[in-house]
Amino acid sequence: MGWSLRTLILTMVLVGSGGGESEVLPIGFVNRTQHSGADLWTIWKSAQQSLARKVDLNPLQRSDPGVLADMRQGDSRALREAPHQIGVAREPDVTSATLFGTTGVLRTDPTGLIACPQPCNVRYAAAFSKYDLHLTRYAESWELEGDNFAILLEYEFENQILSALGYNMSWR
Repeated sequence: MGWSLRTLILTMVLVGSGGGESEVLPIGFVNRTQHSGADLWTIWKSAQQSLARKVDLNPLQRSDPGVLADMRQGDSRALREAPHQIGVAREPDVTSATLFGTTGVLRTDPTGLIACPQPCNVRYAAAFSKYDLHLTRYAESWELEGDNFAILLEYEFENQILSALGYNMSWR
């Protein structure tokens, strides 16, 4: 087989298999909340604006005494990031009994927490995001908490944006 025929066949195989590039999902949310799509977009835009002003890379790490803030100047690229079919949904709160049994922490029901899958830095959280799976989950009890819900989701949307921009997410 000649060089050009081999090149053509290899190119066809790569194009047919997608060439190893990941598919870009359509812009928008997979909304499994009691909030409108417009509400989610408003929260997303707030997250963009926040990151365009400043980037806080270690809010979770600062719960340890003596840890300094890793604050960066705002990143204007955040204003161009869009949600690509990010699934947003509630999960039932972990029960008070389960929380106490696994951590020794006593909270009344609803606890406002859900199990945070690895590689989370904590066992339970009010919300979490999985960037590779395009999803954000939050404790069901936050659903109707108005401004608190928006603040919680804004933080998770900031995480989605920072991940898409290539930031280290170890302490977010």
